[in-house]
Amino acid sequence: MSGRRVVITGVGVVAPGGIGRKAFWDLLSSGRTATRPISLFDAGGFRSRIAAECDFDPLLEGLSFPEARRMDRAAQMAVVAARESVADSGLSPDGLPPERVTVSVGSAVGCTMALEQEYVVLSDGGRRWLVDHTYGVPHLYGYMVPSTIATEVAWTVGAEGPVALISTGCTSGLDAVAHAVEVIREGGADVALAGATDAPISPITVACFDAIKATSANNDEPGTASRPFDLHRDGFVLGEGAAMFVLEEYEHARRRGAEVYAEVAGFANRSNAFHMTGLKPDGREMSAAIDAALRQAGRAPGDVDHINAHGSGTRQNDRHETAAFKRSLGRHAYEVPISSIKSMVGHSLGAIGSIEIAACALALRHQVVPPTANLHHADPECDLDYTPRVAREARLRTVLSVGSGFGGFQSAMVLTGGPS
Repeated sequence: MSGRRVVITGVGVVAPGGIGRKAFWDLLSSGRTATRPISLFDAGGFRSRIAAECDFDPLLEGLSFPEARRMDRAAQMAVVAARESVADSGLSPDGLPPERVTVSVGSAVGCTMALEQEYVVLSDGGRRWLVDHTYGVPHLYGYMVPSTIATEVAWTVGAEGPVALISTGCTSGLDAVAHAVEVIREGGADVALAGATDAPISPITVACFDAIKATSANNDEPGTASRPFDLHRDGFVLGEGAAMFVLEEYEHARRRGAEVYAEVAGFANRSNAFHMTGLKPDGREMSAAIDAALRQAGRAPGDVDHINAHGSGTRQNDRHETAAFKRSLGRHAYEVPISSIKSMVGHSLGAIGSIEIAACALALRHQVVPPTANLHHADPECDLDYTPRVAREARLRTVLSVGSGFGGFQSAMVLTGGPS
């Protein structure tokens, strides 16, 4: 079964700057940013008071009142993105054998918003050490167990195959899609609903990143705060959102005449076994993941036409990635256009890997490399072509997307498609 090929036939996106894949692509291709002052809670006492929020209303996006009440914001976004991806694929869930459909959802922080809101209620605003459980909502247990997000997505299409929640920090979105690809390759399913979601813009998450000074404190200019690879960057901007995909075994998609965005041709991940938040400057582990993903895809370093960088906007990450690209691609690293969409949609933790896969699939569809917004003064240590500020038309057939996560996770995925 290892020869079974897996393709993307449906894309659904909930992202800062607009709901749906069209609004998402319009934002990226225009180089606009969606960062603004936090409105989801009063951030007045925090060091970083900006984020890339989604203008998301679950009822306007088609969820019922009971669904919206039952689900945390992260689950709501995942379900909305999943429904869009299914509609985009042209698949009819009623015509699919449910046991041949798998679900894989990534999330770094699960139902953080609902958990924090319920704690505030149960503890009377933090005044009571012993909380009164009788004030908890009936779905509180579901918020404690992040796998309920994957369950909600499975219910959306009636999937009865393997269902999984993948939580590997900021590489969750890449790893969840890769997990679904492996299930299909091994013959465990023919169709997958895969992707990731996170809604982390809450006081506890913002406080955690404040404590380690990982996020930007450029509160007076939120639109330019996310500056990957720029000399004056000062950290990442927190974001939120979801992206979900319909993945199909290639012959299954071909028989029904499905339109294909891209093939997931290769994937690999590595750990640096080094530090919870630190990265070695040589980029060796990310490079090892890139090398293995290219081998699996049957592609040489010179075949890479575009790289979607992790590009968080922290100094250690940007140096680490630059070194990894040089180590894996050699001289070609200086020729390939690279971009970080986090400059426009922020860093949505576990969701961003899937949101970036969506950007890669759409880049292959439109033959356009998204820009890195706010890149005005290139860091001399980051001396590659990071596509500053303006999108660029290009002939794209092989796209590499990489991710880096706290705990030492390094993931790389190769997507192929475009003109022959």
